[in-house]
Amino acid sequence: MNIAYFLIPKSSVAYLYDDFTFRQGLEKMRHHGYTAIPVITRDGQYVGTVSEGDFLWQLLSEEQSSQHPCSMRDLERLRVRDLLRKDSYPPVRITVSMEELLHSAMNQNFIPVVDDFDCFIGIVTRKDIIRYFAGETKAEQPGFLRKIV
Repeated sequence: MNIAYFLIPKSSVAYLYDDFTFRQGLEKMRHHGYTAIPVITRDGQYVGTVSEGDFLWQLLSEEQSSQHPCSMRDLERLRVRDLLRKDSYPPVRITVSMEELLHSAMNQNFIPVVDDFDCFIGIVTRKDIIRYFAGETKAEQPGFLRKIV
């Protein structure tokens, strides 16, 4: 099975740029209601994924290091790239097998997909992978069997 059928293209996915400020990143996550969101460079390279927890841990470490509550002005100096943890949400290539995709989905809500140049092209959700392996192939279900536009 080609994972392209499950791919939600970049144009339909919310993401952050790595040079966004802490505040911009947090506001975009809040607006979309996501718990984790892909991060890319302005050139489209996938650099990682940040989660709500990453924002929370950064807030706590800032408060502890300065011994006073953080202000929004303090957070304007931080960039989303400063929150990234190494190897969180590793991406896969479009040629990955469904079994490898399932293995990735065991630890991630979604799997970022990159091309041969490590440019972000979209995501595959855990929900769609579970549906595939559970044998649910009803095309009328929303979000299932998406095609690349």
